[in-house]
Amino acid sequence: MQDMERQFHIRCVPGDVGRYVILPGDPGRVPQIAAKLDDARQVACNREYNVYTGSLLGEPVSVCSTGIGGPSAAIAMEELAAVGADTFLRCGTCGGIDLEVCAGDIVVASGAVRYEHTSREYAPLEFPAVADLDLTLALREAARALGKTVHVGVVQCKDSFYGQHAPGRMPVQPELEAKWLAWKRLGVKASEMESAALFVVASALRVRCGACFHVIWNQEREAAGLFQPMTEDTSGAIQTAVEAMKRLIVQDRETR
Repeated sequence: MQDMERQFHIRCVPGDVGRYVILPGDPGRVPQIAAKLDDARQVACNREYNVYTGSLLGEPVSVCSTGIGGPSAAIAMEELAAVGADTFLRCGTCGGIDLEVCAGDIVVASGAVRYEHTSREYAPLEFPAVADLDLTLALREAARALGKTVHVGVVQCKDSFYGQHAPGRMPVQPELEAKWLAWKRLGVKASEMESAALFVVASALRVRCGACFHVIWNQEREAAGLFQPMTEDTSGAIQTAVEAMKRLIVQDRETR
């Protein structure tokens, strides 16, 4: 690809972003996260990529939205890494699968089922989509310190939102339903749409990536007749990601 001063999609140059980046999906959620940083300002906004940079504990930290799904998330990570970022925390939403996962809980992904295609253009299917251990532990401890109910485990990553929520009207219904049953039997915690791509791209780029999610709903609990009010308040996941980033900054300073 032709060399460009600014990254093609995120429109950033070296110096625009910190080495630490929080990755929400929704561009509208970026200012909410950036408000928890010191002296945050918008440095770029193009397509689904809304980018702010501020600081935490004196270290430059950025927030960049990725849009929905693996392709746009992979682009964000590639271009952010090209201008200096090396540590990424995905902060998003998910739907529960395991019956113990309730709406409003926090799920921290230790790894992801690669039921999507973006990661296949980076690594063969035998290669696992695994989160960075230090980031995973920082997210777990941050959630616990904030008094959140947190579940750590494997999540399922997909490309089709309605393939999950309306499999019966899909031409590949038998495959979708058989796979979903397998995820349940394997104890998969939740379903979302970006982590597998991000974990594999991070491995390819030799950068760090972790992920935490706010649980909006659990369709399996609904099917089992278990009470759960739906919640779209993502503030708990945001607080978890910011607190985890602080812990990681301190840890990195201690190990330099």
